Amino acid sequence: MEPSDESGIRIYTPSPQINHPSPSQSTTPGSVRKTLQKTLSKSVQKTLSKTSLLVNFLPTGTLLTFEMVLPSIYGKGQCSTVATLMINLLLAICTFSCFFFHFTDSFHSPDGKIYYGFVTPSGLKVFKPSAMIEVPNDERYKVGITDFIHAVMSSMVFISIAFSDHRVTDCLFPGHAKEMDEVMQSFPLMVGIVCSGLFLMFPNTRYGIGCLSA
Repeated sequence: MEPSDESGIRIYTPSPQINHPSPSQSTTPGSVRKTLQKTLSKSVQKTLSKTSLLVNFLPTGTLLTFEMVLPSIYGKGQCSTVATLMINLLLAICTFSCFFFHFTDSFHSPDGKIYYGFVTPSGLKVFKPSAMIEVPNDERYKVGITDFIHAVMSSMVFISIAFSDHRVTDCLFPGHAKEMDEVMQSFPLMVGIVCSGLFLMFPNTRYGIGCLSA
């Protein structure tokens, strides 16, 4: 407030008040940058947490077994009747393995051990039942439609990778090497895109055989 220049009587006029913005209304570049960093960090964390679940869908163990056994069957490149039959049998076993393992799950017992079982409509059926094991009665251990989606997608991923090997296509489709090369240029990519999208839409909740333990 400022006093007047007149003598005898002083008249005080209020000085204009300046409204300072509250801390919550502050829009400084630093606060905006922190907000953007926090939002970006949450988005990245959410994406990585879902993407990391893809490891439970990839048939890594089955594919490794297939690549180890295939050379001994293929031999010196002579696709005989026996070799073709063995390759078909190996493909069937590995495909069934990818499908079957997605219906397995596990749980930690009070003694710290991990027990594996097969999910059914009524719950988890442990592979080694015992009176000392108390199986959790939880809805997550019951089979659902997502389990079939996961199993089919995992089998498709394995088939697309296995058929990318010329040793498989040469024996199963003799005389069609050129056509198979054209098909396999786009088929694995298409399967990978579709399966990756479905895997992210339906996250995995199983920790079965070949997957990370819970």
